[in-house]
Amino acid sequence: MFDCLTKIFRSGGVRAIYKGLVPGLQRQMCFASVRIGLYDQVKGSYTKFFMGKQNPSGENFGIRILAGITTGGMAVLFAQPTDVVKVRMQAQKEGFVRYKGCVEAYVKIARTEGIRGLWKGTLPNMTRNAVVNASELVTYDYIKTSILKHQILKDGVPCHFLSAFGAGFITTIFASPIDVVKTRFMNSPPGEYKGVVNCATSMFRNEGFFAFYKGFWPSFTRLGSWNIVMFVTYEQFKKLFIIRKSSKDPKEIQ
Repeated sequence: MFDCLTKIFRSGGVRAIYKGLVPGLQRQMCFASVRIGLYDQVKGSYTKFFMGKQNPSGENFGIRILAGITTGGMAVLFAQPTDVVKVRMQAQKEGFVRYKGCVEAYVKIARTEGIRGLWKGTLPNMTRNAVVNASELVTYDYIKTSILKHQILKDGVPCHFLSAFGAGFITTIFASPIDVVKTRFMNSPPGEYKGVVNCATSMFRNEGFFAFYKGFWPSFTRLGSWNIVMFVTYEQFKKLFIIRKSSKDPKEIQ
């Protein structure tokens, strides 16, 4: 991973490391706002539908998983074009630039492949993000609950950091094969694969099982760091909102 990072830096400088940053930011704004912003509402609706009551504590893991799968899938439908552009811009090689910028990428893909081209790879992406969304939330809650139950740490930043780190690692194990297939299929030229299943079977037949875990450590670095930032920030904002709403001293909220 570090050898790859060093070579990218030497050949293209700092800008090469941040290739695809603009569509990446567009993706996060579209994707995260749906999967995280709607999660509590969807979870509450499922709880009321299946259990006949509201359950704000969200102790039912089955409902948490279902809500995570739902909002993860919804987010992909909304943000898929940004993901397609991000993957293709990041895959551009030096000396062979397909797109000069993200706006040109959106226009060129739509013009040459049709509107459907912007939603290429939606099925594997929905599968991947449903798995990621559900595993992140459930694993984070389980690790955090276990830490607090066994009094290893108090409910604070160290606890949230460790829980998020563990959730990122476990999520990467589940999501990496789907992520590899998604990236391979989305970046493939038209006609190379008949579909997502054909892409996956071709990889397994030609490259073996471990092809699905190519780039595992860079993927974990990205997903793990994202989990840490997201959950630690979320917990702190949640605590601030509780403090502001109740108008109590912060020490009383611990």
